[in-house]
Amino acid sequence: MSTTPPLPAIPMALDHLVVVAHTLTDGVAWCERTLGVTPAPGGEHPLMGTHNRLLTIHSDAFPAAYLEIIAIHSGATRPSSASVRRWFDMDNPALQHAIQSNGPQLVHWVARVPDLARSLPGWHALGLEPGTATTLSRQTPNGPLTWQLTVRSDGQRPLGGCLPTLIQWGNRHPCDTLPPSGVRLQHLRLAHPQAPLLAQALRDGPAAVSVGTAVQPSLQATLNTPLGAVTLSTTRLPPTAQP
Repeated sequence: MSTTPPLPAIPMALDHLVVVAHTLTDGVAWCERTLGVTPAPGGEHPLMGTHNRLLTIHSDAFPAAYLEIIAIHSGATRPSSASVRRWFDMDNPALQHAIQSNGPQLVHWVARVPDLARSLPGWHALGLEPGTATTLSRQTPNGPLTWQLTVRSDGQRPLGGCLPTLIQWGNRHPCDTLPPSGVRLQHLRLAHPQAPLLAQALRDGPAAVSVGTAVQPSLQATLNTPLGAVTLSTTRLPPTAQP
């Protein structure tokens, strides 16, 4: 009787939370109003036609973690080779309507792994489709920042945003140069109709990420901020297609 070999253990750390805004100006104002701090400059992503601002949120539970506020760059022209839709469902009209109506929203998270190529087969064996490993970069005052990231051609967030995008950084990480913010991530709670599948996919993930069952996918991030404890959630987002 044949048995399925155990999936290799690949350590996984929370790298960053993703907050989508209609514009970066909206995102900065939201951050100042909600978290009590101004996010640091980020950069542009030519392949996706997006740009961002960043904020450190690292803590004992989540070392080298940050928050990304990202928006479509209305003045950018994507290269003709950009055949994929923008990441994080940013081309989804329902999501764009939600952030225009309700303001910037937590939509997703990204997990850091030491070897992206070795991480993908385990998820494929579970029937999950996180996307293709894509090499990306952007310019910074300290030189280019390079990374590999899983990108789905349809732009969807896997499991409605609960299954993280995977990232493997080059020789530098954004937190290496970001200033202290006074914001600390304490816990990330994920809820999904397929909670057992999600929990199995995240078995080697951070202990401070919990998985529960819910009718619709949702994320809740609890942070300590200069304004006190703040919880960011996906509760006002429209449901997304489930890969």
